[in-house]
Amino acid sequence: MVLSVDLYDIDGLKGRRKIVNSIKDRLKPLNLSLLDISGSYSKEAELALVFLAPNQAFSAQYRQKIEDILNRYLPEYEFNISYEEI
Repeated sequence: MVLSVDLYDIDGLKGRRKIVNSIKDRLKPLNLSLLDISGSYSKEAELALVFLAPNQAFSAQYRQKIEDILNRYLPEYEFNISYEEI
């Protein structure tokens, strides 16, 4: 799963890091692996998220929890999430 965030109001890498760390803290209770794969452009952030699910229904519920958390705590940013099930 790749999470892309448009950080239209951030001016530097320090501001992006603050938002990324906030996302990491909010998603920590879900027990997933998260890696910042962003480039050098500070107005965009990309995070790779990985979790294990026993079936597709559980995976869909887990993805919904992630989206709910992001929408609740960071409503001012637009998220684009792409999924890949293996």
